[in-house]
Amino acid sequence: MTDPFPLHGALVQDDAVTFRVWAPAADQVALDLDDATIPLSPTDDGLFERAVDAAAPGTRYQIRLDDDGPFPDPASRYQPDGVHGPSAVVDPYAYEWDDDDWGGVAREDLVIYELHVGTFTERGSFEGVREQLSYLKDLGVTAIELMPVHDFPGERNWGYDPAAWFAPASAYGRPEDLRRLVEAAHQTGLAVVLDVIYNHLGPDGAYANAFAPFLTDKYETPWGRAINLDDAQSEGVRRFFLDNVLHWLREYHIDGLRLDATHALRDESTPHFLAELSAAVDDHVDGP
Repeated sequence: MTDPFPLHGALVQDDAVTFRVWAPAADQVALDLDDATIPLSPTDDGLFERAVDAAAPGTRYQIRLDDDGPFPDPASRYQPDGVHGPSAVVDPYAYEWDDDDWGGVAREDLVIYELHVGTFTERGSFEGVREQLSYLKDLGVTAIELMPVHDFPGERNWGYDPAAWFAPASAYGRPEDLRRLVEAAHQTGLAVVLDVIYNHLGPDGAYANAFAPFLTDKYETPWGRAINLDDAQSEGVRRFFLDNVLHWLREYHIDGLRLDATHALRDESTPHFLAELSAAVDDHVDGP
């Protein structure tokens, strides 16, 4: 896997935001920003991009593909109005982390408590979980495993209907609320594992396949067509999900990932997607 990381989404720089969209079948890709429509320029391998100095953290935007759309960004870092609404620019490195002393938990010492953010507390939020970390620590837990928190349609969901892979569920809070939860867990002595879904698209609000061939007809899963890991243009799909893996580990200080239903990650290529994922983590992630 080559840099730059991350490749996809709205990337905040010193004096502009660079928008990168992978849409290999599109002739034209444009950005709806406030009252303006701004064309993106084609680069390599189906990518379109443009640096926009009128954008900043908090700016809301949507994407047009030829005559279709507008759509939310498949690599949106935040969907403040839900998965069908505009995406919002987030600066992932604006948060001032206070977990430098965190050394992780050895594998043999892991005692994992799996929880669903929406039902674990009455508040049903990242903040609600944060308030209960001492309780979990007193139970003898050494790690919490969050059931999927990428955004989903509606206000209530188990998390297994993935729609916006890079965006924490707006029903649970803002991106900084998830960062605050992870930081507090580390300060309490708890590791954080995140459940992620890379084997299918959710039935509602998952716009990725409108941008590129994220699904293949080669295989079926219990949830429909499989994610395209070894069919035409699968290199871009794989890179998208590798970006997502590094997104959670680097931008949110997540300690580990639990990959859902790996038997449904159908891939007959070499190296297998899971081997490529492991290598990407080894090459691009520092820390415990």
